[in-house]
Amino acid sequence: MAAKIRLMLVDDSALIRRLLADVLSGDPMLEVAGQAQNGRVALEKLAAINPDLVILDVEMPEMDGLETLAEIRKRQPRLPVIMFSSVTERGAIVTLEALALGANDYVTKPSNTGNMATALQRVRDDLIPRIKTFCRHLVAPTPSIQPAPFGRAPAQRTPFGQPAAEKPLFGQSGFGASAAGQPSFGQNAFGQGSAFKSGSNLGLSPTLPRLSQRVDVVAIGVSTGGPPALAALLPQLPAAFPVPIVIVQHMPPIFTRLLAERLASQSALGVAEGAAGELLLPGQVRIAPGGSHMALERQGAQIRLFLNQNEPENSCRPAVDVLFRSVAEVYRGNALAVVLTGMGNDGLRGCEVIRKAGGQILVQDEASSVVWSMPGFVAKAGLADGQIPLSQLAAEIMRRVRVGR
Repeated sequence: MAAKIRLMLVDDSALIRRLLADVLSGDPMLEVAGQAQNGRVALEKLAAINPDLVILDVEMPEMDGLETLAEIRKRQPRLPVIMFSSVTERGAIVTLEALALGANDYVTKPSNTGNMATALQRVRDDLIPRIKTFCRHLVAPTPSIQPAPFGRAPAQRTPFGQPAAEKPLFGQSGFGASAAGQPSFGQNAFGQGSAFKSGSNLGLSPTLPRLSQRVDVVAIGVSTGGPPALAALLPQLPAAFPVPIVIVQHMPPIFTRLLAERLASQSALGVAEGAAGELLLPGQVRIAPGGSHMALERQGAQIRLFLNQNEPENSCRPAVDVLFRSVAEVYRGNALAVVLTGMGNDGLRGCEVIRKAGGQILVQDEASSVVWSMPGFVAKAGLADGQIPLSQLAAEIMRRVRVGR
C-alpha cells in the first residue's frame, strides 16, 4: 500500500483547521499529520512532523503567512506550500506576494455566505487535486497521455485520470521551486539544453514552413504557476511590441485586477484587466477579469474585447478555450497561441480551433513548468509548433511576431 501524503495545516482559526482536516482526511491518500495556529508554532513543529506539503493561512497573529513562507523556503526549499487565502483585496495582495516568495499555488477560502456543504465541496475540489499534483511522486502513476491524430482532441480528463464529460469542439462560450525541486522562476537554469524543441524529434508539427505567416495577435492561456511565469515573460517584451496580447489566467475576481497592476509595474507594456467593449491595440496586454469569459469580436477594421458570464468551461471562468476560439475566428491564420504552465486541459480545444484556422501554437516546456498539464495536453495532441523553456519564450515570440513586418 502506498504511503499517504502527509499534510500540515497552519491557520489561526481552530474551526478552519477542523473543517480542513475533516475534508482532507476523507481522502484515503491524505493524512493530516500536524496542525499549528500560527507561523511560529508551525516552524517549531516542522522538522518533527516532516510534512510532504504545507497548507498555509495568509493572515495570522505572531507570524503571518509571508514570514512563515520565507522561513520555510530557507529551511526546506523544495517543500510544496499552498496558500489558503481569503477572497478580499488584502488577501489577494498578500497571495500574489506569497507566489513571488515561493509559494507553489493558492486556494481561496469559502465565503461566509451560502451553503456550508457546498463551500466545503468547493474547497475539496480545489485543494485535493493540487495536493496530489505537487506530491505526484507519492501518487500512483496514471496512464500517459497518448498523442491524438490532428483534428481530434483526446478525451478530456481530470488531472488524475477520471474521464470528464465530452463537449463539442465549438461549444458555448510562484514564483518558487516546484514540487519536483525545479529552480525558481527568473533563474537561467530553465535555459539548459536546446532553446527550441522542433517537431521533428517530438512528433509535433514542423515549424519552419509556418514561420512565413504574419502574427497579428498573441493569445496566452495559463493557470497554476501563472503569475510568476507571466512576470518572467512580459518584462522581456519591448514597449513597442507590434501586436496586442490577450491573456486568460485562471484566477477569481479581485485577483486578476491586482495581478494586472502588479505586472504593469514590472513591464514596459500597457498591462490591464480587460474591459467590455475595449478596443484592442498593439503593445497592450489585456487579462480576462476573474469570473468572466473574455472574447474578441471584429467590428469593421477594429477588434474589441467582450465579456460574458456564460457557463464555465473546463470548470473555469474565464476559460482559455473561449478566448482561443474567438481569436481563431477573428484572426484566422494570423494568431499565435501560447500555453503556459497549468493544471487541467483548458486550452486544448481552443488550440485545435486555432490550428485548424492556420495559426501557430507554442507551449512552455515541461522542465520550466510548475505543472505540465495544460501545455502537455496540447503538445501530446500534436498541436504545438514547439516546446520552449520559459526563459527563452519571449525571444521565440518576438521572432515569430517580427515575421512579415
